[in-house]
Amino acid sequence: MRNEIVTPGAGELTYEIRNIVNVAEKLQKHGVKINWENIGDPISKGEVIPVWMKEIVAHEAMQDDSYGYCHTRGVLETRQFICELTNKRGGAQITTDDIIFFNGLGDAIAKVYGSLRHETRVLMPSPTYTTHTLGEAAHANAAPICYRLKPEDNWYPDLVDLRNHVKYNPAISGILLINPDNPTGMVFPKETLVEIVAIAREFDLFIIADEVYNNIVYNRQQTVPISDVIGEVPAIAMKGISKEFPWPGSRCGWIEVYNFGRDERFQKYVNAILHSKMNEVCSTTLPQKTIPLIMTHPGYQEYLIERIARYERVSNIAYDCLSKVPGLQVNRTNGAFYMAVAFKDGLLHNRQSLPIPNPEVKSLVEGLVNAPGVSPDKRFVYYMLAHTGICTVPLSSFNTNLQGFRVTLLERDEQEFTRIFSTLAAKIGEYLQS
Repeated sequence: MRNEIVTPGAGELTYEIRNIVNVAEKLQKHGVKINWENIGDPISKGEVIPVWMKEIVAHEAMQDDSYGYCHTRGVLETRQFICELTNKRGGAQITTDDIIFFNGLGDAIAKVYGSLRHETRVLMPSPTYTTHTLGEAAHANAAPICYRLKPEDNWYPDLVDLRNHVKYNPAISGILLINPDNPTGMVFPKETLVEIVAIAREFDLFIIADEVYNNIVYNRQQTVPISDVIGEVPAIAMKGISKEFPWPGSRCGWIEVYNFGRDERFQKYVNAILHSKMNEVCSTTLPQKTIPLIMTHPGYQEYLIERIARYERVSNIAYDCLSKVPGLQVNRTNGAFYMAVAFKDGLLHNRQSLPIPNPEVKSLVEGLVNAPGVSPDKRFVYYMLAHTGICTVPLSSFNTNLQGFRVTLLERDEQEFTRIFSTLAAKIGEYLQS
Protein backbone atom coordinates (compact mmCIF):
# COMPACT_ATOMS: atom_id res chain seq x y z
CA MET A 1 0.00 0.00 0.00
CA ARG A 2 1.08 3.58 -0.56
CA ASN A 3 0.56 4.42 3.12
CA GLU A 4 0.49 2.62 6.45
CA ILE A 5 -3.18 1.79 7.01
CA VAL A 6 -3.22 0.34 10.53
CA THR A 7 -2.24 1.91 13.82
CA PRO A 8 1.16 1.06 15.33
CA GLY A 9 1.03 -2.14 17.35
CA ALA A 10 -2.25 -3.34 15.82
CA GLY A 11 -0.74 -6.72 14.98
CA GLU A 12 0.20 -7.19 18.63
CA LEU A 13 -3.43 -7.19 19.76
CA THR A 14 -4.23 -10.90 19.80
CA TYR A 15 -7.14 -12.88 21.20
CA GLU A 16 -5.37 -15.97 22.51
CA ILE A 17 -8.60 -17.66 23.61
CA ARG A 18 -9.43 -18.13 19.93
CA ASN A 19 -5.87 -18.12 18.59
CA ILE A 20 -5.08 -21.36 20.40
CA VAL A 21 -7.91 -22.95 18.39
CA ASN A 22 -5.85 -22.54 15.20
CA VAL A 23 -3.03 -24.52 16.76
CA ALA A 24 -5.37 -27.20 18.12
CA GLU A 25 -7.07 -27.63 14.75
CA LYS A 26 -3.69 -28.26 13.11
CA LEU A 27 -2.92 -30.89 15.74
CA GLN A 28 -6.33 -32.49 15.16
CA LYS A 29 -5.40 -33.09 11.53
CA HIS A 30 -2.46 -35.15 12.80
CA GLY A 31 -4.66 -37.33 15.02
CA VAL A 32 -4.53 -35.48 18.35
CA LYS A 33 -7.88 -35.77 20.15
CA ILE A 34 -8.67 -32.34 21.63
CA ASN A 35 -10.46 -31.51 24.87
CA TRP A 36 -11.62 -27.94 24.26
CA GLU A 37 -11.13 -26.31 27.65
CA ASN A 38 -10.22 -22.89 26.26
CA ILE A 39 -13.46 -21.03 25.56
CA GLY A 40 -16.48 -20.27 27.73
CA ASP A 41 -19.22 -21.66 25.49
CA PRO A 42 -21.49 -24.02 27.47
CA ILE A 43 -23.27 -25.09 24.28
CA SER A 44 -20.11 -26.43 22.67
CA LYS A 45 -19.54 -28.49 25.83
CA GLY A 46 -22.95 -30.14 25.60
CA GLU A 47 -25.20 -27.88 27.69
CA VAL A 48 -28.78 -29.03 27.07
CA ILE A 49 -31.21 -26.14 26.65
CA PRO A 50 -34.59 -26.90 28.28
CA VAL A 51 -37.47 -27.55 25.91
CA TRP A 52 -39.54 -24.79 27.52
CA MET A 53 -36.83 -22.27 26.73
CA LYS A 54 -36.63 -23.41 23.12
CA GLU A 55 -40.43 -23.16 22.87
CA ILE A 56 -40.32 -19.53 24.06
CA VAL A 57 -37.71 -18.68 21.44
CA ALA A 58 -39.62 -20.56 18.76
CA HIS A 59 -42.87 -18.78 19.63
CA GLU A 60 -41.24 -15.36 19.44
CA ALA A 61 -39.59 -16.30 16.15
CA MET A 62 -43.09 -16.85 14.75
CA GLN A 63 -44.05 -13.23 15.51
CA ASP A 64 -43.54 -10.82 12.60
CA ASP A 65 -42.23 -8.00 14.80
CA SER A 66 -39.26 -10.18 15.83
CA TYR A 67 -37.93 -9.69 12.30
CA GLY A 68 -37.99 -5.90 12.36
CA TYR A 69 -35.90 -3.14 13.85
CA CYS A 70 -36.46 -2.25 17.47
CA HIS A 71 -35.69 0.99 19.30
CA THR A 72 -31.99 1.85 19.30
CA ARG A 73 -31.91 1.43 23.09
CA GLY A 74 -33.68 -1.91 22.82
CA VAL A 75 -37.17 -3.43 23.03
CA LEU A 76 -39.17 -1.18 25.37
CA GLU A 77 -41.00 -4.00 27.19
CA THR A 78 -37.69 -5.73 27.91
CA ARG A 79 -36.12 -2.52 29.18
CA GLN A 80 -39.13 -2.00 31.45
CA PHE A 81 -38.68 -5.52 32.81
CA ILE A 82 -34.97 -4.94 33.49
CA CYS A 83 -35.73 -1.64 35.21
CA GLU A 84 -38.10 -3.40 37.59
CA LEU A 85 -35.48 -6.04 38.42
CA THR A 86 -32.84 -3.41 39.19
CA ASN A 87 -35.02 -0.87 40.97
CA LYS A 88 -36.66 -3.33 43.35
CA ARG A 89 -33.23 -4.03 44.89
CA GLY A 90 -33.36 -0.55 46.41
CA GLY A 91 -29.96 0.67 45.18
CA ALA A 92 -29.42 2.84 42.11
CA GLN A 93 -32.69 3.63 40.36
CA ILE A 94 -32.86 3.61 36.57
CA THR A 95 -35.35 4.33 33.81
CA THR A 96 -35.77 2.66 30.44
CA ASP A 97 -33.57 5.40 28.96
CA ASP A 98 -30.67 4.18 31.13
CA ILE A 99 -30.52 0.86 29.25
CA ILE A 100 -28.90 0.27 25.86
CA PHE A 101 -28.84 -3.11 24.13
CA PHE A 102 -25.90 -4.34 22.05
CA ASN A 103 -25.08 -7.31 19.83
CA GLY A 104 -23.30 -9.07 22.65
CA LEU A 105 -20.98 -7.57 25.24
CA GLY A 106 -18.17 -7.57 22.68
CA ASP A 107 -20.13 -4.91 20.82
CA ALA A 108 -20.81 -3.04 24.07
CA ILE A 109 -17.15 -3.17 25.10
CA ALA A 110 -16.01 -1.81 21.74
CA LYS A 111 -18.38 1.13 21.95
CA VAL A 112 -17.88 1.87 25.66
CA TYR A 113 -14.11 2.20 25.23
CA GLY A 114 -14.29 3.54 21.69
CA SER A 115 -16.38 6.52 22.82
CA LEU A 116 -13.67 7.75 25.20
CA ARG A 117 -11.09 10.42 24.42
CA HIS A 118 -7.76 8.87 23.45
CA GLU A 119 -6.11 10.47 26.48
CA THR A 120 -8.64 9.00 28.90
CA ARG A 121 -7.69 5.71 30.55
CA VAL A 122 -9.72 3.04 32.30
CA LEU A 123 -7.80 1.15 34.98
CA MET A 124 -7.91 -2.59 34.23
CA PRO A 125 -7.52 -5.57 36.57
CA SER A 126 -4.57 -7.87 35.89
CA PRO A 127 -5.21 -10.54 34.82
CA THR A 128 -8.30 -9.51 32.90
CA TYR A 129 -10.59 -10.70 30.13
CA THR A 130 -8.92 -10.10 26.78
CA THR A 131 -11.77 -8.24 25.08
CA HIS A 132 -11.66 -5.48 27.70
CA THR A 133 -7.89 -5.20 27.38
CA LEU A 134 -7.99 -5.01 23.61
CA GLY A 135 -10.82 -2.48 23.61
CA GLU A 136 -9.16 -0.15 26.11
CA ALA A 137 -5.68 -0.43 24.58
CA ALA A 138 -7.02 0.12 21.06
CA HIS A 139 -8.87 3.30 21.98
CA ALA A 140 -5.81 4.73 23.77
CA ASN A 141 -3.21 3.29 21.37
CA ALA A 142 -1.18 2.42 24.45
CA ALA A 143 -0.54 -0.47 26.81
CA PRO A 144 -3.21 -1.06 29.48
CA ILE A 145 -2.78 0.39 32.97
CA CYS A 146 -3.55 -2.26 35.55
CA TYR A 147 -4.20 -2.96 39.19
CA ARG A 148 -3.16 -6.34 40.53
CA LEU A 149 -5.37 -9.29 41.40
CA LYS A 150 -3.56 -11.32 44.05
CA PRO A 151 -3.06 -15.03 43.32
CA GLU A 152 -1.79 -15.47 46.89
CA ASP A 153 -5.12 -14.17 48.27
CA ASN A 154 -8.01 -15.73 46.35
CA TRP A 155 -7.36 -13.37 43.39
CA TYR A 156 -8.85 -10.48 45.37
CA PRO A 157 -7.86 -7.03 44.10
CA ASP A 158 -4.89 -5.25 45.63
CA LEU A 159 -6.72 -2.11 46.75
CA VAL A 160 -3.51 -0.32 47.74
CA ASP A 161 -2.16 -0.87 44.23
CA LEU A 162 -5.48 0.22 42.74
CA ARG A 163 -5.60 3.41 44.79
CA ASN A 164 -1.98 4.31 44.00
CA HIS A 165 -2.57 3.93 40.27
CA VAL A 166 -5.56 6.26 40.50
CA LYS A 167 -3.78 8.76 42.73
CA TYR A 168 -0.60 9.07 40.67
CA ASN A 169 -2.00 8.78 37.14
CA PRO A 170 -4.37 11.69 36.40
CA ALA A 171 -5.28 10.22 32.99
CA ILE A 172 -7.27 7.49 34.74
CA SER A 173 -10.96 8.40 34.66
CA GLY A 174 -12.58 5.01 35.16
CA ILE A 175 -12.10 1.65 36.91
CA LEU A 176 -13.08 -1.71 35.44
CA LEU A 177 -14.14 -4.67 37.54
CA ILE A 178 -15.46 -8.04 36.38
CA ASN A 179 -17.69 -9.68 38.95
CA PRO A 180 -17.56 -12.69 39.08
CA ASP A 181 -14.20 -12.47 37.43
CA ASN A 182 -13.01 -13.85 34.12
CA PRO A 183 -10.39 -15.40 33.97
CA THR A 184 -9.96 -16.15 37.69
CA GLY A 185 -13.44 -17.12 38.93
CA MET A 186 -13.00 -14.75 41.89
CA VAL A 187 -16.15 -13.23 43.41
CA PHE A 188 -15.94 -9.67 44.75
CA PRO A 189 -17.10 -9.41 48.38
CA LYS A 190 -19.56 -6.60 48.93
CA GLU A 191 -17.07 -4.84 51.21
CA THR A 192 -14.48 -4.76 48.40
CA LEU A 193 -16.99 -3.24 46.00
CA VAL A 194 -17.79 -0.56 48.58
CA GLU A 195 -14.08 0.29 48.87
CA ILE A 196 -13.67 0.57 45.09
CA VAL A 197 -16.71 2.84 44.88
CA ALA A 198 -15.22 5.00 47.65
CA ILE A 199 -12.01 5.41 45.64
CA ALA A 200 -14.02 6.34 42.55
CA ARG A 201 -15.98 8.88 44.58
CA GLU A 202 -12.85 10.42 46.11
CA PHE A 203 -11.11 10.88 42.76
CA ASP A 204 -14.21 11.73 40.71
CA LEU A 205 -14.10 8.63 38.48
CA PHE A 206 -16.71 6.40 36.89
CA ILE A 207 -16.92 2.60 37.17
CA ILE A 208 -17.44 -0.07 34.53
CA ALA A 209 -18.73 -3.32 36.05
CA ASP A 210 -18.90 -6.36 33.80
CA GLU A 211 -21.57 -8.44 35.54
CA VAL A 212 -22.42 -11.02 32.89
CA TYR A 213 -21.74 -13.80 35.46
CA ASN A 214 -23.38 -12.04 38.42
CA ASN A 215 -25.97 -14.79 38.96
CA ILE A 216 -23.45 -17.64 38.75
CA VAL A 217 -21.95 -17.72 42.27
CA TYR A 218 -21.38 -20.77 44.47
CA ASN A 219 -19.27 -22.34 47.27
CA ARG A 220 -21.26 -20.30 49.83
CA GLN A 221 -19.87 -17.04 48.44
CA GLN A 222 -22.01 -13.93 48.04
CA THR A 223 -21.74 -10.73 46.07
CA VAL A 224 -23.99 -7.89 44.94
CA PRO A 225 -24.42 -6.00 41.68
CA ILE A 226 -22.65 -2.65 41.58
CA SER A 227 -26.04 -0.91 41.57
CA ASP A 228 -26.48 -1.91 45.23
CA VAL A 229 -23.44 0.06 46.42
CA ILE A 230 -22.77 2.70 43.74
CA GLY A 231 -24.48 5.58 45.57
CA GLU A 232 -24.06 8.79 43.56
CA VAL A 233 -20.97 7.62 41.59
CA PRO A 234 -21.50 7.40 37.79
CA ALA A 235 -21.26 3.83 36.52
CA ILE A 236 -21.99 1.44 33.69
CA ALA A 237 -22.94 -2.18 34.36
CA MET A 238 -22.59 -4.70 31.53
CA LYS A 239 -25.02 -7.61 31.49
CA GLY A 240 -26.18 -10.28 29.10
CA ILE A 241 -27.79 -13.65 28.47
CA SER A 242 -24.91 -15.47 26.77
CA LYS A 243 -23.66 -17.19 29.94
CA GLU A 244 -26.71 -17.26 32.17
CA PHE A 245 -29.37 -18.71 29.86
CA PRO A 246 -26.92 -19.73 28.23
CA TRP A 247 -27.33 -18.41 24.69
CA PRO A 248 -23.94 -17.14 23.47
CA GLY A 249 -25.05 -17.32 19.86
CA SER A 250 -27.79 -14.75 20.53
CA ARG A 251 -25.13 -11.98 20.75
CA CYS A 252 -27.40 -10.14 23.16
CA GLY A 253 -26.13 -7.93 25.97
CA TRP A 254 -26.92 -4.56 27.47
CA ILE A 255 -25.56 -1.80 29.65
CA GLU A 256 -27.30 -0.17 32.58
CA VAL A 257 -26.23 3.40 33.26
CA TYR A 258 -26.32 4.65 36.85
CA ASN A 259 -26.38 8.33 37.82
CA PHE A 260 -26.54 9.54 34.24
CA GLY A 261 -27.47 13.10 35.14
CA ARG A 262 -25.08 13.68 38.06
CA ASP A 263 -22.06 14.65 35.98
CA GLU A 264 -22.13 16.62 32.71
CA ARG A 265 -19.02 14.93 31.31
CA PHE A 266 -20.36 11.46 32.06
CA GLN A 267 -23.66 12.43 30.48
CA LYS A 268 -21.90 13.46 27.25
CA TYR A 269 -19.96 10.21 27.30
CA VAL A 270 -23.08 8.03 27.59
CA ASN A 271 -24.73 10.03 24.81
CA ALA A 272 -21.71 9.33 22.62
CA ILE A 273 -22.14 5.61 23.26
CA LEU A 274 -25.82 5.85 22.31
CA HIS A 275 -25.04 7.80 19.14
CA SER A 276 -22.47 5.20 18.07
CA LYS A 277 -25.20 2.56 18.48
CA MET A 278 -27.59 4.68 16.42
CA ASN A 279 -25.25 4.26 13.46
CA GLU A 280 -26.25 0.58 13.50
CA VAL A 281 -29.94 1.44 14.06
CA CYS A 282 -30.40 -1.18 16.79
CA SER A 283 -29.42 -4.59 18.10
CA THR A 284 -31.04 -7.92 17.24
CA THR A 285 -34.71 -7.92 18.21
CA LEU A 286 -35.57 -11.62 18.74
CA PRO A 287 -33.38 -12.46 21.77
CA GLN A 288 -34.37 -9.24 23.53
CA LYS A 289 -38.05 -10.18 23.29
CA THR A 290 -37.45 -13.53 24.97
CA ILE A 291 -35.71 -12.19 28.10
CA PRO A 292 -38.78 -11.39 30.27
CA LEU A 293 -40.52 -14.59 29.18
CA ILE A 294 -37.55 -16.83 30.02
CA MET A 295 -36.60 -15.12 33.29
CA THR A 296 -40.17 -15.27 34.63
CA HIS A 297 -40.81 -18.87 33.52
CA PRO A 298 -41.49 -21.22 36.47
CA GLY A 299 -38.61 -23.46 35.39
CA TYR A 300 -35.95 -20.78 35.08
CA GLN A 301 -34.68 -20.58 38.66
CA GLU A 302 -34.63 -24.36 39.01
CA TYR A 303 -32.61 -24.63 35.78
CA LEU A 304 -30.16 -21.96 36.95
CA ILE A 305 -29.77 -23.56 40.39
CA GLU A 306 -28.98 -26.93 38.79
CA ARG A 307 -26.28 -25.40 36.59
CA ILE A 308 -24.73 -23.51 39.51
CA ALA A 309 -24.66 -26.68 41.62
CA ARG A 310 -22.81 -28.48 38.83
CA TYR A 311 -20.20 -25.71 38.57
CA GLU A 312 -19.71 -25.89 42.32
CA ARG A 313 -19.10 -29.64 42.20
CA VAL A 314 -16.60 -29.51 39.37
CA SER A 315 -14.84 -26.41 40.75
CA ASN A 316 -14.01 -28.43 43.82
CA ILE A 317 -12.85 -31.41 41.75
CA ALA A 318 -10.53 -29.08 39.84
CA TYR A 319 -9.23 -27.50 43.04
CA ASP A 320 -8.64 -30.87 44.70
CA CYS A 321 -6.63 -32.08 41.71
CA LEU A 322 -4.47 -29.01 41.07
CA SER A 323 -3.93 -27.76 44.61
CA LYS A 324 -1.81 -30.85 45.34
CA VAL A 325 0.75 -29.95 42.67
CA PRO A 326 3.84 -28.26 44.17
CA GLY A 327 4.69 -24.94 42.58
CA LEU A 328 1.17 -23.91 41.61
CA GLN A 329 -0.88 -21.04 43.03
CA VAL A 330 -4.39 -22.48 42.98
CA ASN A 331 -7.53 -20.81 44.27
CA ARG A 332 -10.99 -22.31 44.51
CA THR A 333 -13.26 -20.93 41.79
CA ASN A 334 -16.37 -19.37 43.35
CA GLY A 335 -18.15 -17.80 40.39
CA ALA A 336 -18.50 -17.98 36.61
CA PHE A 337 -16.94 -21.13 35.12
CA TYR A 338 -13.22 -20.47 34.79
CA MET A 339 -10.14 -21.27 36.81
CA ALA A 340 -6.85 -19.37 36.55
CA VAL A 341 -3.75 -21.14 37.82
CA ALA A 342 -0.37 -19.41 38.21
CA PHE A 343 3.05 -21.02 38.48
CA LYS A 344 5.30 -19.70 41.21
CA ASP A 345 8.00 -17.36 39.93
CA GLY A 346 10.88 -18.97 38.10
CA LEU A 347 9.40 -22.46 37.73
CA LEU A 348 8.85 -22.25 33.98
CA HIS A 349 11.73 -21.94 31.55
CA ASN A 350 12.45 -22.54 27.87
CA ARG A 351 14.01 -26.00 28.25
CA GLN A 352 10.96 -27.84 29.59
CA SER A 353 8.89 -30.16 27.41
CA LEU A 354 6.68 -33.23 27.29
CA PRO A 355 7.20 -36.17 24.92
CA ILE A 356 5.41 -35.97 21.57
CA PRO A 357 5.59 -39.31 19.70
CA ASN A 358 4.20 -38.04 16.39
CA PRO A 359 7.13 -36.43 14.54
CA GLU A 360 4.91 -34.06 12.54
CA VAL A 361 3.17 -32.83 15.68
CA LYS A 362 6.50 -32.50 17.45
CA SER A 363 7.93 -30.45 14.57
CA LEU A 364 4.89 -28.17 14.56
CA VAL A 365 5.04 -27.55 18.33
CA GLU A 366 8.79 -26.99 18.37
CA GLY A 367 8.42 -24.45 15.60
CA LEU A 368 5.85 -22.59 17.69
CA VAL A 369 7.64 -22.66 21.03
CA ASN A 370 11.00 -21.68 19.59
CA ALA A 371 9.67 -18.59 17.86
CA PRO A 372 10.99 -15.26 19.21
CA GLY A 373 9.18 -13.84 22.21
CA VAL A 374 7.14 -16.92 23.13
CA SER A 375 6.29 -16.74 26.84
CA PRO A 376 7.12 -19.72 29.09
CA ASP A 377 3.45 -20.37 29.82
CA LYS A 378 2.58 -20.42 26.11
CA ARG A 379 5.32 -23.03 25.70
CA PHE A 380 3.73 -25.02 28.52
CA VAL A 381 0.24 -24.74 26.97
CA TYR A 382 1.46 -25.93 23.54
CA TYR A 383 3.31 -28.94 24.95
CA MET A 384 0.36 -29.85 27.17
CA LEU A 385 -1.97 -29.56 24.16
CA ALA A 386 0.19 -31.78 21.94
CA HIS A 387 0.94 -34.34 24.68
CA THR A 388 -2.53 -34.69 26.23
CA GLY A 389 -4.98 -32.96 23.85
CA ILE A 390 -6.12 -30.63 26.66
CA CYS A 391 -6.55 -27.15 25.22
CA THR A 392 -6.06 -24.35 27.75
CA VAL A 393 -5.08 -20.68 27.42
CA PRO A 394 -1.80 -19.16 28.63
CA LEU A 395 -2.44 -16.88 31.60
CA SER A 396 0.00 -14.28 30.29
CA SER A 397 -2.42 -13.58 27.43
CA PHE A 398 -4.83 -12.09 29.99
CA ASN A 399 -2.82 -8.92 30.48
CA THR A 400 -0.57 -10.14 33.27
CA ASN A 401 3.08 -10.92 33.90
CA LEU A 402 2.06 -14.06 35.77
CA GLN A 403 2.83 -17.34 34.07
CA GLY A 404 0.10 -19.94 34.14
CA PHE A 405 -3.04 -21.07 32.36
CA ARG A 406 -6.80 -20.59 32.33
CA VAL A 407 -9.16 -23.51 31.99
CA THR A 408 -12.96 -23.75 31.88
CA LEU A 409 -15.25 -25.80 34.12
CA LEU A 410 -17.75 -26.65 31.41
CA GLU A 411 -17.22 -30.37 30.78
CA ARG A 412 -20.57 -31.95 31.72
CA ASP A 413 -19.37 -35.52 32.17
CA GLU A 414 -17.92 -35.45 35.70
CA GLN A 415 -15.93 -38.63 35.15
CA GLU A 416 -14.33 -37.09 32.08
CA PHE A 417 -13.86 -33.80 33.95
CA THR A 418 -12.02 -35.62 36.71
CA ARG A 419 -9.84 -37.41 34.15
CA ILE A 420 -8.94 -34.10 32.46
CA PHE A 421 -7.90 -32.39 35.69
CA SER A 422 -6.13 -35.44 37.08
CA THR A 423 -4.20 -35.61 33.82
CA LEU A 424 -3.35 -31.91 34.04
CA ALA A 425 -2.07 -32.33 37.58
CA ALA A 426 0.08 -35.34 36.70
CA LYS A 427 1.49 -33.86 33.51
CA ILE A 428 2.28 -30.52 35.13
CA GLY A 429 4.44 -32.41 37.58
CA GLU A 430 6.22 -34.18 34.71
CA TYR A 431 6.66 -30.92 32.79
CA LEU A 432 8.23 -29.15 35.75
CA GLN A 433 10.67 -32.02 36.25
CA SER A 434 11.68 -32.22 32.59
